[in-house]
Amino acid sequence: MLHSISDERVLKQDLFGEVRLEADGTASTVVRDTRGARWWLAPLARWLMRREAAALAALDGIDGVPELVALDRHTLRRAYLDGQPMHVARPRDPLYFRAAARLLRRLHRAGVCHNDLAKEPNLLVRPDGSPALIDFQLATCSRTRHRLFRAAAREDIRHLLKHKRQYLPGQLTQRELDILARPAPLSRVWMSVFKPVYLFITRRLLGWADREGAGDRRHER
Repeated sequence: MLHSISDERVLKQDLFGEVRLEADGTASTVVRDTRGARWWLAPLARWLMRREAAALAALDGIDGVPELVALDRHTLRRAYLDGQPMHVARPRDPLYFRAAARLLRRLHRAGVCHNDLAKEPNLLVRPDGSPALIDFQLATCSRTRHRLFRAAAREDIRHLLKHKRQYLPGQLTQRELDILARPAPLSRVWMSVFKPVYLFITRRLLGWADREGAGDRRHER
């Protein structure tokens, strides 16, 4: 918690800029600031920021998703959500995963796929045990549930089930096991063709780890 009347703390700093937590005595907000991005990544950083803003705007009013507070050319400001990242909280309550599945269904009905739920830091366990989602930079928005959207939505669900398999393997239903056993064709193409390129770029060129941001995002909510 931030206790001073005006305070801020840097949560994450990388080639795409900075993420910081700010408090003014009445409210706390998380600010994504692209002004510190490397010049050759600045356009991509701003594009990803706009994607996040579009997703948060489409999800306005949904409990468990940060509220979009403000957006300008270089910065995005969103509401702070209290909670611990999944890899810290290690949820063992089946109700958490049921609620997370309901939250995902609300996202998909609103026309948004998160697309980055393989990372545990992007799922929070709030103080009351309920789920929340953060980091919508890779999210996609669609007004129609076309084939690619449905495939991406299925991957959101499959990644949630992979986390459930890690923490509550005995609670998986047969239908959930079937989903885990049959990745979508899009996922198979990603794993065999694009993921090796992604890992080369993120690990070798940008210096990211597998769980990029896991430590830094411990307090990013």
